[in-house]
Amino acid sequence: MMMRVASKIALVTFLFLLNVGCSTVYDKHIEWQTVKPESFPVLQGIGYAPISLQKSEHETQRMLMAIKASKIAAYAELAEQVYGQQVHGKTTMADLLINNDQLSASVNGIIRGAKVVKSYPVGDTYTTELSLDFAEVYEIYQVSQSKKEIKEVTYY
Repeated sequence: MMMRVASKIALVTFLFLLNVGCSTVYDKHIEWQTVKPESFPVLQGIGYAPISLQKSEHETQRMLMAIKASKIAAYAELAEQVYGQQVHGKTTMADLLINNDQLSASVNGIIRGAKVVKSYPVGDTYTTELSLDFAEVYEIYQVSQSKKEIKEVTYY
């Protein structure tokens, strides 16, 4: 009886070692290389802000506030082009009639590398034009968030 248990244990151990010996788990070293896109788009964003509606009594300060507001609006337009716009809608009904209809939109994202092309007043509106060259964005993100592929695998 003891001999049968010992032989079963020996057989199971032999089969286990045989299976582990055929394993495909190897130590390996993987080299990565960066994959550069074939082309880079250049996006344009334009923002507008009314000068006279800015909340200040001083004309110069209203102008400065409009410049800043138009720049922020231009950045929001670039973010919308890069990340898209999220739209939320809600409609409530009562007695089969629309009681309340709401629609809201939001843009969320980070824009790096945009440059001011022009900033100028047109009548009572201040306009800012931005440009976002994705070749420059690629260079900014290359180190930290670059797309990579396997260049070489070396098994030991």
